[in-house]
Amino acid sequence: MPILNLTAAELRLTVDPAALGFADTSELLDRSPPWIGQERAEMAARFGLGMAQPDYNLFVLGEVGSGRSSLLKQAMQTVAAGKAAPPDLCYLNNFDVPEKPRALRLPAGQGRLLRQLMAHMMKSLQTDIPQQLDGQDFKAESKHIEKSYKEEEARAYAGLEAFAEARSFSMHRESGHLLFTLRGKKGHALTEDEVLVLPKERRAEITQAEQELRAEISRYLEKIRPMERVMNEALAALRRQVVKPLLDRELQNIRIGLKKQIKDSVKLGTYLDQVMHDILDKLELFKVADSDDDIRREALSKVLSRYRVNLVVDNGGLSGAPVIVEDNPLFRALFGSIEYQSENDVLMTDFSRIRAGSLHRAHGGFLMLHLRDLLADGLVWEKLRRVLRSGRLQIEEPGTAFTPIATVSLEPEAVDVEVKIVLIGSREQYYELQEEDPEFARRFRVKVDFAESFPSSTETRRASAIFIAHICRKLGLPHFSAAAVARLLEDGHREAEDQSRQSAVFARVEALVMESAALCSARAGHLVETADVEAALAARTLRHDYPDQRLREAIAKGDVLIALHGERVGQLNGLTQVDLGDYRFGFPVRVTARTYAGEDGLLNIEREVEMSGPIHDKGVLILQSYLSALFARNAPLALNASVVFEQEYSGVEGDSASCAELYVLLSSLSGLPLKQGIAVTGAVNQHGEVLPVGGINEKIEGYFRICTTAGLDGSHGVLIPQRNRRHLMLEHEVAAAVADGLFNIYTAEHVSEGIELLTGLPAGTANDAGNYPRGSVLGHAQKTLLAYRRACQTSERAKSERKRVR
Repeated sequence: MPILNLTAAELRLTVDPAALGFADTSELLDRSPPWIGQERAEMAARFGLGMAQPDYNLFVLGEVGSGRSSLLKQAMQTVAAGKAAPPDLCYLNNFDVPEKPRALRLPAGQGRLLRQLMAHMMKSLQTDIPQQLDGQDFKAESKHIEKSYKEEEARAYAGLEAFAEARSFSMHRESGHLLFTLRGKKGHALTEDEVLVLPKERRAEITQAEQELRAEISRYLEKIRPMERVMNEALAALRRQVVKPLLDRELQNIRIGLKKQIKDSVKLGTYLDQVMHDILDKLELFKVADSDDDIRREALSKVLSRYRVNLVVDNGGLSGAPVIVEDNPLFRALFGSIEYQSENDVLMTDFSRIRAGSLHRAHGGFLMLHLRDLLADGLVWEKLRRVLRSGRLQIEEPGTAFTPIATVSLEPEAVDVEVKIVLIGSREQYYELQEEDPEFARRFRVKVDFAESFPSSTETRRASAIFIAHICRKLGLPHFSAAAVARLLEDGHREAEDQSRQSAVFARVEALVMESAALCSARAGHLVETADVEAALAARTLRHDYPDQRLREAIAKGDVLIALHGERVGQLNGLTQVDLGDYRFGFPVRVTARTYAGEDGLLNIEREVEMSGPIHDKGVLILQSYLSALFARNAPLALNASVVFEQEYSGVEGDSASCAELYVLLSSLSGLPLKQGIAVTGAVNQHGEVLPVGGINEKIEGYFRICTTAGLDGSHGVLIPQRNRRHLMLEHEVAAAVADGLFNIYTAEHVSEGIELLTGLPAGTANDAGNYPRGSVLGHAQKTLLAYRRACQTSERAKSERKRVR
């Protein structure tokens, strides 16, 4: 196929505004924004979100800015709207083992109701129980019980007094203690001095009598203690008997108030029964006393706190399943936490300080996470794996074991969690996890793959315009004319580097919409026009092109050597691209070659100094293989050759300069000069076919700007692979220069076409004997290689003769 010189119309795709079917985007607001060009991802997402079985979690992979998070959130909300609201989650005091609070799930909204009913009951009981205990019936019955006890106790005490008097002792009570005093014959209390002057026999009798009295006092106390216990039990039973109907009524009101069917009804009933028994055991704290009222109130408040309901997940306000997007998945935020308070150098806590995590709140619904955030903390990732494996979530505080002070820890009851996890990540992360973690593929069975670009059609362009219309409405921006939308669509093709495909990274479109609208507003316009979009693109380039500008200045001033006119042997301008992440630009680099007789073959200088990457080294080896195949009749080649990128100090990677390297080698071998005004890019395979390369637009435009600075005269141009034709989306000024005949863009399918363009001579085709025509490029190169072979043979004979002489 002969070499082609492309026309201006072939250098870019132009979108006709009239074909879009609207005057401006305000006409499209009644349409909902679709998944533009992401049919595969949309189908996978709807399948995964609709699967109720476990392990059908979703892994969403794609480029940042492709809309993967926003579109998945929108799909999650759509599916969640058709589901029932999941139950609330409460944590309650465990009266048997306080360190292990109990979990209780209630229908949505019932958790809040239970908390209110329990709080109302506690408030009522603080008034009603003292009233019951202060009633006439209770007082009369309690006095009867106390009277019976006092009568029996008085009879026992009277016997004790008689026993003491018989032994000359008198009994009396003081501050709850029993005291006895020795009496003299006249009935007065004997002092210690008086006792000491008594005869020895009398003192011995007194000692004996005292021992007998003490023994009798002990028997007395043993007798009245059971009586006192019986009385207390009778009073407690009376209090329980009086208060129990009140508690039954209050608890029944709670059961009636929770009208919905409760899955954990048995657990709730058991808890309410335990509450009743615990209150009945603490009734003495409800009785208003004249003294120590502050102490009683504090103790009562502590008891009442045991009956609070810790509502950790309240779904009462939901009309469907929850959709949670966790942007900060720390351990506590994701799996729940337990709060602590320092008391006397000890970290204290209880069931009321348990806090839910995102996984608790997402139960019965959907949770979106970003893999990069999870992998930042190994504990989070491992815990999530365990949760996915078991389906149960245990709240724990991993750091409490390392605290410098003592800690009172809790072990809340683990709960079942049914959550559909949507994990956002990159392709690299997805395949890395597939390889390193076999369990990952089992837990995330739905792959939602967002494309980087998609085939352009009338439907996708219409959908893109609808997307732009909704951005304008959402952000309150002026709408876009059809021509402005067409320019945005063309930029999407430029970003995809394809005239037939659009970029799926709509974050760039959104940013460009905002920037264009800002310029429109600055000129007091009401509709964004093409000029606003062009100005926004130019302003964006100006903000980022400083490195490009400095390099162009270095070439213009001669610091970087680039020849743009005339012809040179073994020298050519290759094209390369620099990608800074936020900005890409192309520029020429001089490629030179030197050849001479020898047997070392092709020397890649960048490789020798370790300044080239593996892809570039592969390209050079392929080039060497093709060169050897061209002159197979002369094999092995008696050739020493070196190729280098001049003034390149930051390293070389990629094979897009393989064609240029081949051309300078053939030029050096043949002695034929190459046109310096034509820069070359393209890779080559072992059969001499020119392969497409990336960054084609940036490379052409970079060289075009260099030539424009030097002055375009029609001799300048670029030679690119023919297979890159559909990737061309060049700037308007390049197309205009081509239309005026000041700049040329050539395409080649085979390297032979390129060497003919650069030298003006035919490449040459070998005959059956493997010889090329004399006037061809390859014929000249073959002649040089034969001369190299003769020179090497002559050198070898001379060496052999010198050895024989020795």
